[in-house]
Amino acid sequence: MRKSLRDCFSVVSVLLSVGVTFFLLACSRQQENLSSQIIPQGHSETLNLLYWQAPTILNPHLSTGFKDSEASRITLEPLASYDNQGNLIPFLAAEIPSRDNGGISPDGKSVTWKLKEGIKWSDGTPFMADDVVFTYQFVTNPKVGSTSANNYVSIETVKAIDKNTVKVVFKKSNPAWDLPFVGGGGMILPRHLYKNYNGENARQAPENLIPIGTGPYKVVEFKPGNVVVYEVNSHFREVDKLGFKKIKLKGGGDATSAARAVLQTGDVDYAYNLQVEVNILNQLAAGGAGKIKSIFGGTSERILINLTDPNKATIEGEKSSLKFPHPFFQSKQVREAFSLAIDRDTIAQQLYGVTGKAISNFLIAPLQYNSPNTSYEFNLEKASQLLDKEGWKDSNNNGIRDKNGIEMKIVFQTSVNPLRQKTQEVIKQGLQKIGVGVELKNVDASIFFSSDPSNNDTVEHFYSDLEMFTTGNTNPDPSTYMKTYMCDTIPQKSNNWSGDNYSRYCNPAYDRLWQQAVQELDTKKRQKIFIAMNDMLVNDFIVIPLIHRADVVGISTSIQGFESTPWDFNTWNIKDWKTYEVDS
Repeated sequence: MRKSLRDCFSVVSVLLSVGVTFFLLACSRQQENLSSQIIPQGHSETLNLLYWQAPTILNPHLSTGFKDSEASRITLEPLASYDNQGNLIPFLAAEIPSRDNGGISPDGKSVTWKLKEGIKWSDGTPFMADDVVFTYQFVTNPKVGSTSANNYVSIETVKAIDKNTVKVVFKKSNPAWDLPFVGGGGMILPRHLYKNYNGENARQAPENLIPIGTGPYKVVEFKPGNVVVYEVNSHFREVDKLGFKKIKLKGGGDATSAARAVLQTGDVDYAYNLQVEVNILNQLAAGGAGKIKSIFGGTSERILINLTDPNKATIEGEKSSLKFPHPFFQSKQVREAFSLAIDRDTIAQQLYGVTGKAISNFLIAPLQYNSPNTSYEFNLEKASQLLDKEGWKDSNNNGIRDKNGIEMKIVFQTSVNPLRQKTQEVIKQGLQKIGVGVELKNVDASIFFSSDPSNNDTVEHFYSDLEMFTTGNTNPDPSTYMKTYMCDTIPQKSNNWSGDNYSRYCNPAYDRLWQQAVQELDTKKRQKIFIAMNDMLVNDFIVIPLIHRADVVGISTSIQGFESTPWDFNTWNIKDWKTYEVDS
């Protein structure tokens, strides 16, 4: 799930500072007293990271989950990335292309990247322009089934001009020239190691588990779903500035225990994705061992509606097939009734607090794309009336509506997490009150977001009626994110379950809008097109937005240098993390 629209960044940066500040009140005075006593410790031994959603693969181009990409980002790098002020920061690039330096062509049809000289992969092999070209070839090879392919669909060719220069030529004038090879979806792979795995055997590459990168640390041990151990990459260009000799990323547990480990007991230095009820976070933050960092970006919790029937299978055994439309979700009125039965305000206020707010939009950031044409409502009476008009009534008095012999029963799935399970319960109560039979299903996150084509419980397979999770645009340009609901991104058996259109929505009018957006150079016109796409999804109830979620993590009070951005993963600047000890 990846975006120069800079006129909105000043507004976005204000939001970035919004978070869970009141959590820190209990320990703020203590921290102020200690701040004057902090002294540099120097090169520390081990940085301990805790991921209750453990990574299962370390090739971000083959993974659905943010957890995998965040672990990969410690080792792999893009050409550039956006900081939290909306500024492009070079990583492997020597400079950011512009019209002034000749990097961006006057017609907007090409961009030339100059690469830093002397960069080496962690195995000592020189990094060159050919690696960038190969990454494009790998990601766009349909036999690979890359989850990052949408970032590169606007490209005609990628050429190595010389060993340190890459030219990207687009099919048409492209306002989103800074989407490919930038940020979390732009991590570069080593050609010399992946060239023999550029096809259906891509998932068999050893480097998916022990990646070779240009980043500050290298992987020396990986047990999928359990632990990743990193050591200093001796070939890193700023190796003398790194803060740690080793990084240990431990997986397992749950969000609450992860929060406790960093905020209360101080057993770890960093805890990922603290999706925990607000009152519990508040209590743990008073422990004083760690501090909470939060940022509102483009991600949100939403409910996806399956427009195909998960209970019918083709001869080949494929469920949720385009051959079998869903028995009642093809009706807009039914989908609207389901939306009306969801009490978003209760979910936001009682479960999320200041870490989330109820929303009605699919595209929420940057702010200029936030549509004013949508709204949400909790109205059980109106929902019941809609179902009555559609002929869904309880004819056999069993408490569940039916029509033409079909019971309105659903399976509602999400990943295992106490906050999500409580959200499920709130939603289930509302749906039951309007006569819907609801079975809740919970899947371990390591499976749910694994992108494993052989596993039926992934988000891509969607063998249920509703599913809930968080995702969003991780680039200021939303074109890749809005491609999610295009006809050609539907995961199915024929494409090895690749693609992000899990709902199996296909609307040629939506596709035409997207095609207009990706070649429109006028920022105001482009803004209107993206808003129209959002409105089509929301007002037709193809997706049900729930909560604008802050990305909440826990950091030890001894860690300095952490800086989050909504446009990359939290480990994007891990080269700058250092430990300070308190002189007692």
